[in-house]
Amino acid sequence: MQRIGIIGVGEIGRAIVTGLCDGADPSPAVFLSPRGARTAAELSERFEGVQVCADNQEVVDRSEVVIIAVRRLDRHEALAGLRVDGDRVVVNVMSGVGDDDLRRTLATDAPLVRAIPLPAVRERRSVTVTYPSHPVVDALFERLGGSHPVADEAAFNVFSALTGTLTTHYRYLATLTSWAIGHGIASDEADRYVRSLFQGVGRALGDETRSLHRLAADHETPNGNNERIRTTWFTAANSEALGKALDDLLADLT
Repeated sequence: MQRIGIIGVGEIGRAIVTGLCDGADPSPAVFLSPRGARTAAELSERFEGVQVCADNQEVVDRSEVVIIAVRRLDRHEALAGLRVDGDRVVVNVMSGVGDDDLRRTLATDAPLVRAIPLPAVRERRSVTVTYPSHPVVDALFERLGGSHPVADEAAFNVFSALTGTLTTHYRYLATLTSWAIGHGIASDEADRYVRSLFQGVGRALGDETRSLHRLAADHETPNGNNERIRTTWFTAANSEALGKALDDLLADLT
């Protein structure tokens, strides 16, 4: 795989380009749409093999693999009139847009593969869920931290819903920091400590010999501080509310 095109150069597009090109040997040729012009220009200046095309059709024409990463609401405008020959492979990273929908929009018989790349692909450390499995696409994401093909679109949508919890986790950490600041801790100290605390938790997740329930239990002392917060704040009602929010998101994605 030598030529990769990206239509829609936002945060995910930037992460994919960085993961493919930063320190990679060899790195592929990457063709970017002018959409997201500032980011595309920055990437083309940073990486020798990255070029910004005049329009989306040029991206498709010059690429073997075309990654579509525009926002769901912008897809019809961005993809209108685009011609995609059957020898291309199209990777659909638009949340909530199924391949049947995209095939109607593009009117193409090219292979279509859905994928859920996350920002950590820039460090080649994030597993990407794909559907259906395709050797070219799976190889692409193996380079970026790993590929996890799933059996059907229903399973794909479940994984997609899980990604909707990421910013909630960041806001949770920000709330902890704000609480410490409110109790007299300097902002930079609170921020540094909370980051360090949960970076350690993240490293513990690398121990796949223990389930997540086991990890939680191993980090909790009976009648200790962690048990107190878990049982008084993350109650059964809060757990149920989280499940309901995920169910609602899943219904929207399907």
